[in-house]
Amino acid sequence: MRTLADRFSSRANSIGFLRHLLAFDVLVAHTWPLAFGAPSLGTTLTHKQTDLGTLSVYGFFILSGFLITASGRKFGIGRFSWHRFLRIFPGLWVCLLVTAFAIAPVAALIEGRSLGSYLHHSRGPWEYVTANWFASMSQYPISGLLSGTPYGHGKPSAFDGSLWSLKYELLCYVLVGILAVTAVLRRARPLVSLLAVAGFVVIVFETVSPDVLDLGTLGPLPLLGSFSVGQLVTLGTLFLFGAVAQLFPNRVPLHPALAVVAGVLLAIGLFVDGFPVIGLPAYAYLLLYAVVALPAKLHAVGRKRDYSYGVYIYAFPVQQMLALVGGAALGAAGFIVVSSAGSFALAALSWHLVERPAMALKDLRIGRRRTPEAPPQAEPGTPPAADAESVLPSQRASSESQRWSEVPTLPLTAVPERVVAGPGVPGGDAHDPRTPPLG
Repeated sequence: MRTLADRFSSRANSIGFLRHLLAFDVLVAHTWPLAFGAPSLGTTLTHKQTDLGTLSVYGFFILSGFLITASGRKFGIGRFSWHRFLRIFPGLWVCLLVTAFAIAPVAALIEGRSLGSYLHHSRGPWEYVTANWFASMSQYPISGLLSGTPYGHGKPSAFDGSLWSLKYELLCYVLVGILAVTAVLRRARPLVSLLAVAGFVVIVFETVSPDVLDLGTLGPLPLLGSFSVGQLVTLGTLFLFGAVAQLFPNRVPLHPALAVVAGVLLAIGLFVDGFPVIGLPAYAYLLLYAVVALPAKLHAVGRKRDYSYGVYIYAFPVQQMLALVGGAALGAAGFIVVSSAGSFALAALSWHLVERPAMALKDLRIGRRRTPEAPPQAEPGTPPAADAESVLPSQRASSESQRWSEVPTLPLTAVPERVVAGPGVPGGDAHDPRTPPLG
């Protein structure tokens, strides 16, 4: 049976298409809570286990683990960190500034507020930018605005709730950096598998006995703030699923029959019960299968113009503004079309004016590139073509390989919890633990 090592090519895969699809799915999922104040798409169908937006977030972390682990094996810690910084922070910083000083002032005028009161609010635009500069997202509303939106329900609402997942992605990058520095990625790869298994065991135990295991919060950590341990375990485990696939591609069989089985298990988990236990592994397999099995005409999507990150970070404020001016009257389909046009327009500007120019700096002399290690011997019974070191982007020498190993997959995620001001939510800037995840 052919494996991931046999079938994956850094020059011909559907990762770019999948990233754009997942980003668009997040936008679609947010339409119902942001435009109509209703649960995210898929919440009812899955018995509140998950929704379309959450599934998209999970998909990004799986792909991120696969790609970022390749980068961690290929580069020294200095260059690895520099590349990760360039791909995330320039786009984030410009997004924060655009939201605070271009989008939010328009919302203030629409709500009849003076620019003076907007700028001098105790939780104003400067506070929003400085509080979130390192992706901690410790402040979501700006100057008490958006209370009239369906998502606000009369209280100040988040301008860009989708940014919550960035710090989880960054923490996964830190994990890869640690594993690289300690040579685990090169000399003790089974340890990564053990970490993935340990994370999955925690997910299973928390699913089976939710009242016994209280995961609580982690932090606050310097710069990044506090983390939900439950979210961190789930997203980190999915990231590790992708990392294991990168490290052991000749152990991942890819066959249509197995994809059908995984699809059935995913459907049972989603629409019957047990999604975290049987649905998550099945979903990870299907996503990796899709990377190599989708039609070849999709391989070019995102290779030269990767708008997925921009769609992720700009879709939420675009949809909030559309909701503020009565976009719900367009209906769900109309709301999706109009908000998609605005989001992709801002994403294009972000890519061409910010993200791509920033990535052009990635070859500055930051640290040293790793000396390629000798390819390990193929396992008994494994054809030479299935040798992971000969086919995966983490070991290819081509510039195309380097490009794909440097693409992050975090775009993107949905909002875990409604962010509003009110009792128990100081300043409207903390997640209300009583509110279930929004996906």
